[in-house]
Amino acid sequence: MPSRPSKTPLPGRPVKGSKTGRPIMAALDLLGRRWALRIVWELRDGPVGFRAMQARCDGMSPSVLSTRLKELHEARLIEPTEDQQWQLTALGTDLNKAIAPLNDWSEGWKDAF
Repeated sequence: MPSRPSKTPLPGRPVKGSKTGRPIMAALDLLGRRWALRIVWELRDGPVGFRAMQARCDGMSPSVLSTRLKELHEARLIEPTEDQQWQLTALGTDLNKAIAPLNDWSEGWKDAF
């Protein structure tokens, strides 16, 4: 039985908003999926196991978490550790560095209320 093509948005593949898979459009498609960016953010301080990640993400369903972990792994943003936890790859760490200013901005935005 042939394997199904992956639905993970990756550069160079057609994605929402881009038939050619422009990198920014692939990134926005991937990170716009529910919980994807949250998972990457929660890994900023080090490896986290499946159940701990589920708890950090307000008890998201195991099937959604499993799907997002698979997608983020296929996108090379996270990787499993030897002790069955998940950690950021170098690309994932770079992504967290890129979104850190957004976190800083959001703190100032909070103060506006």
